[in-house]
Amino acid sequence: MEVRELTIDQVRSLLERGEVSAVEICQAHLESIDQRNSEIKAFIHSDASRALEQAARIDQTKRQGEPLPVLAGVPLAIKDNISIEGQRCTCGSKILENYTAMYDATAISKLRAAGAVFVGKANMDEFAMGSSTENSAFFQTRNPHATGYVPGGSSGGSAAAVAGQMAVAALGSDTGGSIRQPASFCGVVGLKPTYGRVSRYGLVAFGSSLDQIGPLTRTVKDAARVLGVIAGSDMHDATSVAAAVPDYVAGINASVKGIRIGLPKQYFKAGIATEVNQKVQAGLKLLERLGCELVEVELPHTEYAIACYYVVAMAEASSNLARFDGVRYGLRVHGEGTLTGMYRETRDAGFGNEVKRRIILGTFVLSSGYYDAYYLKAQKVRTLIKQDFEKALAKVDVIASPTSPTPPFRLGEKSSDPLAMYLSDIFTITANLAGIPGISVPCGKTAEGLPVGLQLLGKHFDEATLLRVGHAFETEGGFTL
Repeated sequence: MEVRELTIDQVRSLLERGEVSAVEICQAHLESIDQRNSEIKAFIHSDASRALEQAARIDQTKRQGEPLPVLAGVPLAIKDNISIEGQRCTCGSKILENYTAMYDATAISKLRAAGAVFVGKANMDEFAMGSSTENSAFFQTRNPHATGYVPGGSSGGSAAAVAGQMAVAALGSDTGGSIRQPASFCGVVGLKPTYGRVSRYGLVAFGSSLDQIGPLTRTVKDAARVLGVIAGSDMHDATSVAAAVPDYVAGINASVKGIRIGLPKQYFKAGIATEVNQKVQAGLKLLERLGCELVEVELPHTEYAIACYYVVAMAEASSNLARFDGVRYGLRVHGEGTLTGMYRETRDAGFGNEVKRRIILGTFVLSSGYYDAYYLKAQKVRTLIKQDFEKALAKVDVIASPTSPTPPFRLGEKSSDPLAMYLSDIFTITANLAGIPGISVPCGKTAEGLPVGLQLLGKHFDEATLLRVGHAFETEGGFTL
């Protein structure tokens, strides 16, 4: 098998048998980056020397007869809003173009200890604000399956790196679907863990009550491997939860017979592209053949989800991005020589249009006289949406839907219509509002060869069931329907 097509387990198996070295695996992926990144533009920057040093340490461990860690020699792409000590962390923004991270994110520390090799920082929508990776301050990322189309966003670079065989796996962040939607568009697996399952320490904040770090991989089992490494409580993140982390791989092959899968009637209405609906329906029939029971459920407050999400997310973005003011780090524009002028000129030069739009709207909904009318009301609706999921998941084990209502769209198709762009996340944002886990798995392709994704949502801290159902779906050919 071609080295660049390997799964995590295959990498480990080859290393243990001595059939290939970690350095050779790393070099193959660095060569792929050299060959493909000029077209796909998945990476903002790649540090070959650091990656090769990490790989060489794995080979040294093998030569010394020591046991290999679980992700030994696995080349990973890291979304460029996750801190790696000594490397740039731009968040896809001019305001942080020359910022170098001073420490490792907790997820990075855990991956480093597990033997992973970081081949580069992946492109993203600026500060994770977007659904197409067209909002990066540096360049647009293209879909490896069809370069005239978007890879999704905001973790589009991470998804494209895996789909384009430039990394075995990747880390992304998911605030409203930013792992799952690009996974769907690029034909890979994308997992958003339960809020609190993975530490956010070292993740540059967009929406602090919504953000989660998670993996993008080629297989469901690979996603289980990575999640098992990065999950767990962290003293540096007060929102991380001290819940036991199961062995996600151990139970992944268990039967799915008897699993009850909820189908929200609010998600299967007009607006889903015909080919997406056909593929998802075929996927649901496959799960039914495997012994799953399909049950209609109600999520009655779904119609308010987009409005609720964008009030909450923009308010939190306005608060979180106030720290980028030219005083402590990042871009500084002195402007007219006054403090107010420096703030204004720095933020005007450093932030792109979408980020400015969200800061302005977020500041508005938090302002005196409008807080109760918008932000407080959105938080109340968020509680109703969370309660909808609790009631539905009391009746079923998993909820299924399309990941996105459409296949990947063309570059530039929705750039001038923010609302149309926001609606591409209609099926993913609710999981972030409710804090529940979700996974997108490939579910075939359209006639044009564009990937379609099936989304599975689960109970709080029950990623294991999502992984078991997703793995059964993959094993029975669901990825290629």
